[in-house]
Amino acid sequence: MEWSPEAEESIKKVPFFVRKKVRKRVEDEARQAGKTRISTADVRLTQKRYLSKMAEEVKGYALETCFGPGGCPNRAIESDRLLEQLEERLKAADIRNFLEERVKGGLKHHHEFRVTLADCPNACSQPQIRDLGIIGACEPTIGEVPCTLCGECVEVCKEDAIFLEGGEETPVVDYDRCLKCGQCITVCPTGTLVAAKSGYRVLLGGKLGRHPRLAQELPGCYSEDQVLDILDKCIAFYKAHSKHGERFSELYEGPESLGLDTDV
Repeated sequence: MEWSPEAEESIKKVPFFVRKKVRKRVEDEARQAGKTRISTADVRLTQKRYLSKMAEEVKGYALETCFGPGGCPNRAIESDRLLEQLEERLKAADIRNFLEERVKGGLKHHHEFRVTLADCPNACSQPQIRDLGIIGACEPTIGEVPCTLCGECVEVCKEDAIFLEGGEETPVVDYDRCLKCGQCITVCPTGTLVAAKSGYRVLLGGKLGRHPRLAQELPGCYSEDQVLDILDKCIAFYKAHSKHGERFSELYEGPESLGLDTDV
């Protein structure tokens, strides 16, 4: 479907968290009308219809992901199974019904509990500004295979978290800088670098809006089951404290408020 330059500029003004959905709807409605080119009038018409029926579109939660299996070359971990489990837990929580009982004036997308999953630290799905952000992680360590000091790991690390010191026979990893992307493991030709732990980094309490803030990262690397447990605790906390539809990120005051054990 072809878009006019004016229509492209118009769709950019739609809030980013619903832009893909609105864009697809514009194209679907234009296609149904027998059109092959999108104009600004088409965008405005779809926006008007979309806004008038927004409450019907709200699920109570939003679950987003990055490219993942669709072609991302940087995956630190394969998260397909976790994504399915997150969807099941969020559906079972019936957050929409919870919101309908507390929000006056109709539900909007900004009321939703927002979760996003990124397979690597590039974080294309923006976990830093979500209620619950999840990032795939693969922490490197030195295995038993001798190192040839080729320097491939040093070259690939964008954080300068791995280096070869004079006299050392193996790479040295600075874990304070390491983002657990696993790229050094991938490029190591000898298999000297191996995964010490694979799992997920977890960020809580991010948001945009009038008072934006970045999500706070929990220390450690979490398994799928631990991530799902954290989700359950977040939802329980949210339902216990959101009296009028306040966002989770407005209520969250640290892992202690959720009763989380962060010694991982």
